[in-house]
Amino acid sequence: MPEVGNIATGIQPSPANILFGKYEIGKLLGCGAFAKVYHARDVVTGQSHAVKVFNKQKITNNANLMSNIEREIDIMRRLRHPNIVRLYEVLATKTKIYFVMELVKGGELFAKVAKTRLSESQSRKYFQQLISAIGYCHSRGVYHRDLKPENLLIDENGNLKVSDFGLSALTGQIRDDGLLHTLCGTPAYVAPEILTKRGYNGSKADLWSCGVILFVLTAGYLPFNDPNLMNMYKKIYRGDYQFAKWMSSDLRRLLARLLDTNPATRITIDEITSNPWFKKGSKGTKFYECECEDEEFLVKPEQNANPTPLNAFDIISFSSGLNLSPFFDNTYNMPHRGEKLVVARSPEEVIDKIQESVKEENVLIKKRKDWGVELVWQNRKFVIGLEVFRLTEQVVVVEVRSRGGGAELYDEFWKNRIKPGLLDQ
Repeated sequence: MPEVGNIATGIQPSPANILFGKYEIGKLLGCGAFAKVYHARDVVTGQSHAVKVFNKQKITNNANLMSNIEREIDIMRRLRHPNIVRLYEVLATKTKIYFVMELVKGGELFAKVAKTRLSESQSRKYFQQLISAIGYCHSRGVYHRDLKPENLLIDENGNLKVSDFGLSALTGQIRDDGLLHTLCGTPAYVAPEILTKRGYNGSKADLWSCGVILFVLTAGYLPFNDPNLMNMYKKIYRGDYQFAKWMSSDLRRLLARLLDTNPATRITIDEITSNPWFKKGSKGTKFYECECEDEEFLVKPEQNANPTPLNAFDIISFSSGLNLSPFFDNTYNMPHRGEKLVVARSPEEVIDKIQESVKEENVLIKKRKDWGVELVWQNRKFVIGLEVFRLTEQVVVVEVRSRGGGAELYDEFWKNRIKPGLLDQ
């Protein structure tokens, strides 16, 4: 990590303070057990960012943390919403990983509540923005699972920003029973169904946490609290709480629906947005809709083709930093063998090379839409599927997956024959 410098003095930055020739690293903003957050300035545009820096050695010694970071990148690249902290870029050196993120200057919502409870109108504004963000996440198949005031930031304009998606889940993690099963969250904000360890609906669990947050904002204290953790869990499970005497009747009715211990009857996003207390001051705002496109993390194979998303590890591969794909090996744990390969060729050249490498084999070549082929060894019941994604005019990504056969056939045809032909310049 470059030495911390003062980027507000106007002094010409030293090369040691410049990250990848793009970001001038400034003062330390915060420090945790596994990461530090620095102020940074884009050397071209002058725009301020927050750069979250992880030490790779600490991550490799902590499998859970590695998984959380991997998931956080994969999730945050999907999210473009005015009330969600934005991840702009992920870079890496041999020793560190860098998240280049939106800088939110107003601090945590927790700091505001710690001083005094908020009025219902103030609480309503933040709650409307929270529901807008969370509804958007759910519409994209993302469940936060650790919503609390400490993970809600306030920008310089007084708007709420949801942060910290390290414990979030995706639709793909839902089991055959339609539920999530990983136990996570902060005790005082966790939904009662999570405590039963029988599975839970990610959307309903998030809305319970939203209810606890709304209660805290308007009451100034937690609805479920006890020095003994087990006693607190019992209160959560029973829904044992008391409204503050200053809460309006409309607010109490909404909180009762949010803190319904039965997830099947708990209020939904659509019901929240039509609730009388919630709608005050909304002026017809459309909730949980994305206001911008996910352009930075989309790579289009061709001008007229459908955009094909590549995950954040692909993006890292093409940045000036180190390719993190091998570092996060479990990113590529597919049902079948496969890998992704960066090749300095055009899509046409890649397809030609693939076909040339197997022309003497008894193989059926099936062309797919866009730039893709499927190679079928019918007598061996072995298939290799390859897709080519254009990254720049000179660079493409080749994604390969195989099914059937075994490691020997995969090595024989892909590793020893097709792949060397693609890399041979």
